[in-house]
Amino acid sequence: MSFQGLAEEVKGILRRGVDEPFPEQAFSDLAVRIFRFQCRSNRAYGGFVARRGVNPEQVTRWEEVPLLPTRAFKSTALVSGDLKDVAQVFRTSGTTRGPKGRGEHHVVDLALYRESLLPNFKANLLPEEGQKTRVLCLLPSPDAVPDSSLSFMMGEVVRVLGGEGSGFFVGSDGEIDGKGFRSSLGAAERSADPVLVVGTAFAFVRWIEVAEENGWLTCLPEGSRVMETGGYKGRSKELSRADFYEALEGVFGVPESRIVNEYGMTELLSQFYEPVLAEVQGAKSSGRELSPIPLAERYHRGPPWVRSRVLDPLTLETLTQGEVGVLAHMDLGNLGSVAAVITDDLGREVPGGFQVLGRSPGSEPRGCSLAMEDFLASQGVES
Repeated sequence: MSFQGLAEEVKGILRRGVDEPFPEQAFSDLAVRIFRFQCRSNRAYGGFVARRGVNPEQVTRWEEVPLLPTRAFKSTALVSGDLKDVAQVFRTSGTTRGPKGRGEHHVVDLALYRESLLPNFKANLLPEEGQKTRVLCLLPSPDAVPDSSLSFMMGEVVRVLGGEGSGFFVGSDGEIDGKGFRSSLGAAERSADPVLVVGTAFAFVRWIEVAEENGWLTCLPEGSRVMETGGYKGRSKELSRADFYEALEGVFGVPESRIVNEYGMTELLSQFYEPVLAEVQGAKSSGRELSPIPLAERYHRGPPWVRSRVLDPLTLETLTQGEVGVLAHMDLGNLGSVAAVITDDLGREVPGGFQVLGRSPGSEPRGCSLAMEDFLASQGVES
């Protein structure tokens, strides 16, 4: 099947939204067809699969699809199709290896990305039915950093779901527009309408330091919420998650129960959220009361078109619930690149989803390292 045919099929799944179940057999059948298409149309990935000794025609279940380490996105353009058809290139931040170590995700169909991100975002951050919401982003705008997948995502959110007064308050140089952000927070505070504040943990920590130093504390309207993405390190200090959320509550007046972590990566076009708002709203809609999920018990879950596993770092075998291993994902939204990836993030499966436990300390997990060696060898590169 062609890219266009598969893309329309995937978009049909996305348009059902996140509340429509995707039966396991139907997911597996589509995932296998996408895998075979990617082996034919993506020379780099097809070479890796051959190096691993896998015949695509003999793969019958999504769990059998060879997983490509996310580090491979730093090595070559992973395009399932023609490179000239790429509509956008997103790049990782490169904070650990510098600009030359940045991974690149070549996106063939931006419409596929839009249709993936919007329903998932709305279900987890704006689950209540109603008017558009003011969205204040401690991020650079997509015009300022066109290669940032996070800025692109929030640009689409602001465009489609954002209300009057929405905006971005970090420049392309990473500096916060303190005057503009403070003014917008003040306008939001004077309004009776709930607000959504979005940012990286790093930017939030910087704002917390400035706000506390200058006494710029805000009490946003009831029903407001915060989405943070990333770890919890700041420029001058490192905070535990509990301390970080307590500080966010102090400067924005938003309770911990309405602060949501997003787990995403440049190499995937789908995102994972803690369903703290979605579950409370779902219970409320059905006439039930649901207590907030304690911070230590929080977990992430993906949309129906993604499947996640926790694997043994050495053998890459699936672990049982509760065991700690490396996270791997099959994202059908990655039709134009590689759908099956393995990360160097540690996690464990829990009821309803998985918990992210941080990056693997020290060297790369052995199973991921061997897979990466095979990928490099398939490209004619010595590891």
